[in-house]
Amino acid sequence: MPLVVVGISVVILLFLMTKLKLNGFIALLLVAVGVALVRGVEVEKIPDVLGEGVGGQIGDTMLVVGLGAMVGRVMGDCGAAQRIANTLIDTFGLRWVQVAMVVTAMLIGVTMFYEVAFVIIVPVAFTIVRVTRKNLLWVGLPMSIALSTMHSFLPPHPGPTAVASTFHASVGLTLFYGLFIAVPAGALIALVWPRLPFVRRMDPEIPKGLVSERTFTEEEMPGLGWSLSVALVPVVLIAGAAVTDMAVSGDSPALHAIAFIGSAPIALLLTLLLAAWAFGPRIGRSLAEVSASCNSAAQAMAMILLVIGAGGAFKEVLVEGGISDYIKDLTDGWSISPIILAWLIAVVLRVALGSATVAVVTAAGVVQPLLENSGVHPELMVLAVSCGSIAFSHVNDPGFWMFKEYFNLSVIDAIKARTTYTTVLAVLGLGGVLAIEAII
Repeated sequence: MPLVVVGISVVILLFLMTKLKLNGFIALLLVAVGVALVRGVEVEKIPDVLGEGVGGQIGDTMLVVGLGAMVGRVMGDCGAAQRIANTLIDTFGLRWVQVAMVVTAMLIGVTMFYEVAFVIIVPVAFTIVRVTRKNLLWVGLPMSIALSTMHSFLPPHPGPTAVASTFHASVGLTLFYGLFIAVPAGALIALVWPRLPFVRRMDPEIPKGLVSERTFTEEEMPGLGWSLSVALVPVVLIAGAAVTDMAVSGDSPALHAIAFIGSAPIALLLTLLLAAWAFGPRIGRSLAEVSASCNSAAQAMAMILLVIGAGGAFKEVLVEGGISDYIKDLTDGWSISPIILAWLIAVVLRVALGSATVAVVTAAGVVQPLLENSGVHPELMVLAVSCGSIAFSHVNDPGFWMFKEYFNLSVIDAIKARTTYTTVLAVLGLGGVLAIEAII
């Protein structure tokens, strides 16, 4: 049974990494090869499948994570991240620093991908932890939870947007309904989860190389205006492109230019150039010093990117091995509420395949025939599928490895923290969709 293969592969992966202490990159590749052999993937095709998985995942992630890490390190090494962190602490107070992280993450995360927003905000979280000596998860986990909610529940993020297109749903109306679910659910879990006993027992250290360990004086830090401007440039560019795409139809050079500048890699590249000037020669630092900050960030990101890529290889093997086709056949003919069915299919696919985007797109194809005669608003079906796709993030999810590595957690602790919060968010999301259906 294909799902048994998935379950056994996860158990083996956990054994390799927790008991044998095998490097995550190597462990993921070994398990991926084993699953491919068991699922009958032709031996000569396995290297190509692994390559496609790594290439597809790294291609989507490397530019964003790499450039974002460089921007964050430059801002950290010049004191801009500390300036923003100090301002958040002064504005909200140390007692409400988690609220500050949730508000910041939700505002930025409405239009920005999880990975992009994460690498932009996490240097500020690291700096707050270093300055206040708070637990890393106490500050960083609310940020991650808020970003996960925005990314998984709402368009214009790729999963919900793709499903909206499949169901011919209004993107604007989906976003409107989704905000009523995502904001309260995300804020609730973001503030509750760091207070749970099993999370509070975790006390990871900030990973080396991703943030400056220097404490700056007031005179050494750049002004708040420049610090915020550089941090918000990618937000403005990416959000502007997303809003333009939703609000304006047609085909013109101007729209193409906005889409180009608002793409995540280009927006971050432009931000890095601005950061190099604003926090380099403008304040008396040489370009060599700025380049050294970028090199340090790149070195710190190398293993993180390798592990994320290997997670992509694991996911690709599961797809090539026919897991998604099996789930389609398994759920065909289930006689339950279309909203609950859509959510369940997305959950099962997410558990089996790891990728939220693959889960929502596949689930949408399975559920679409049910939509026509169900009488359910297509926007609610989009939200049901999207909410289901966030559940049970675990070792076959590349985002899981990014979370684990940035927060310097063991695999078991990452499962305790991330797998639980993503699952509860999915359940709350389903409840919100059913509540909206009852109202409208």
